[in-house]
Amino acid sequence: MAYTPDQDHRRPDGADDQAVKAAGMLSEALETVERARGHLYSFHQLTGSAHATVAEVVKLLGGTGHDDLARRLAAELVGRDVLPGRWTFQIVEEYDDDYYATFRELEREVRDRLMAGRRHVYEAEMKQRSQAAGEAAGEAAGKAVTGRT
Repeated sequence: MAYTPDQDHRRPDGADDQAVKAAGMLSEALETVERARGHLYSFHQLTGSAHATVAEVVKLLGGTGHDDLARRLAAELVGRDVLPGRWTFQIVEEYDDDYYATFRELEREVRDRLMAGRRHVYEAEMKQRSQAAGEAAGEAAGKAVTGRT
């Protein structure tokens, strides 16, 4: 039996195909931004981990007679900004507070206006079309196999 979207995923009255597609595409773009944000947090955590490791290396080198290397690492890497004036936590905060927050706000506004706040209307309709087509194809295949019409 083909899928029928529940009320939370049905196209609101008056919403045309273009509105459904536009809201769906913007939601998909937000999902991509969510993934990018995750990579930014990975960058933040990986850089922090590397920073802690370099600090440990400085301690280890200091006790091995390689004070020159320890001093250079300490001077040039330990505590160094990854961008002028910023550590990664500042980059993450700026991204979250500016670009990410604006993107989420505008996606919500588009969804509220075009889809009455409903999420994944485009995907629900895609699921409905796909399952109906699969059901029809399965029925046609069954008729071909059994010779029924």
